[in-house]
Amino acid sequence: MGKPTGFLEIDRVKDSYEPVAQRITHYREFVPALTDDKAKLQGARCMDCGIPFCNNGCPVNNVIPDFNDLVYRQDWENALTVLHSTNNFPEFTGRICPAPCEAACTLGINDDPVGIKSIERAIIDKAWDNGWVVPQVAAVKTGKKVAIVGSGPAGLAAAQQLARVGHAVTVFEKNDAVGGLLRYGIPDFKLGQDVIDRRVAQLKAEGIEFKTNSVVGSNDIPAGIVCDGKTVITPAQLDAEFDAVILAGGAEVPRDLPVAGRDLQGVHYALELLIAQNKQVGGGAANPINAAGKHVVVIGGGDTGSDCVGTSNRHGAVSVTQLELMPQPPEQENKSIVWPYWPVKMRTSSSHEEGVERDFAVQTQEFVGENGVLKAVKLVRLEWKDGKPTPIAGSEFELKADLVFLAMGFTNPVASLLDAFGVEKDARGNAKATTDGVGCYQTSVAKVFAAGDVRRGQSLVVWAIREGRQAAREVDQYLMGASVLPR
Repeated sequence: MGKPTGFLEIDRVKDSYEPVAQRITHYREFVPALTDDKAKLQGARCMDCGIPFCNNGCPVNNVIPDFNDLVYRQDWENALTVLHSTNNFPEFTGRICPAPCEAACTLGINDDPVGIKSIERAIIDKAWDNGWVVPQVAAVKTGKKVAIVGSGPAGLAAAQQLARVGHAVTVFEKNDAVGGLLRYGIPDFKLGQDVIDRRVAQLKAEGIEFKTNSVVGSNDIPAGIVCDGKTVITPAQLDAEFDAVILAGGAEVPRDLPVAGRDLQGVHYALELLIAQNKQVGGGAANPINAAGKHVVVIGGGDTGSDCVGTSNRHGAVSVTQLELMPQPPEQENKSIVWPYWPVKMRTSSSHEEGVERDFAVQTQEFVGENGVLKAVKLVRLEWKDGKPTPIAGSEFELKADLVFLAMGFTNPVASLLDAFGVEKDARGNAKATTDGVGCYQTSVAKVFAAGDVRRGQSLVVWAIREGRQAAREVDQYLMGASVLPR
């Protein structure tokens, strides 16, 4: 593998970032891909560990040691072939995946892991620059038609796999552009919309049809009705026109915080800010939420909360505070206990580095306002014992707040979508469908499948791609009796 002693001689090649003072003035990506020389050094650190735990740490099971070695040898086109064999969209994961593969890297036991994510991005960006990513049109058409509801990463991955084996695929998207939360949810400074557009162009060239502004609704509403600029598509219509349907609409119901003052002007779900900002950056109307000159409080310590921090700083917020219910995690995990699994540890994102106060083990008690407008947030500190939180008497305090963004995750898919199809739900309100045994990804309704967050609940982009790929194989087998698509 690459250079046998590379991991002993070469330190991890860290990503370079545009300086904070510059990057907060725009919404463009600010992390350049590795140069060829740096990618070679990064790949040289892969240590031929015998059992590559990184493969299983990666949800799509990327063949990581192989493409690391090929990049070390500067065989970029074969590296692309290996990468694309398991991952339809490495330009997405190479930018926004948290890289569980790196957490599972054997070198990471006692050193910095190999920068797998940066190698992945270097491969695909070089491939796009050199015109190596081209449409792969099926030579033979099957005559079978598949409808996919939702154009996020699960829907797009399923669509591409199915189109490449000859099925006619139509993707229905309720928004005005393709991409789901890739486009309307993840800020452009993390994933530029041009990166999505070039891949969508490839999918269209492969024969996939996209119907945007199309809402799959109740059978009680006549198909084809246009409401608020959206065309209504009924489950009955899809059943009549298609041989199989994949539900890939994501988990879009945000977790709420029903405390006193929740209805005050200034309290928003995170996506109210993020979706509107992406639309503005994409050339749409100005974001109606503006943090310029305001005190911002973000409730929720995950990636969505971090995205709110970065967006608020770009608006010009006076202050940004991010709150987390859980206690502050350790700076460094105990690798002897958690490796090769994803560790709980203190994580600082690029958005945090741009300016934020972070506070842990605090609970929101009330939103305080004047004349219906938010002015402050009342909080209390928590003591965590045996996994349970208890408010600490006398620890109440108040934060000035002009805007609050609730970024506490998503609970389940929109129930009306599943109800319209009559799909059975699991205990969490997701579409019930197994991933094991006979009938994988099939719902309780004939010829209706489910993949991604709509089935598994809120998760990572890389998990959505995995599920889309696997569901495509199951649909292909359902339609044809056998499938050559990878599992």
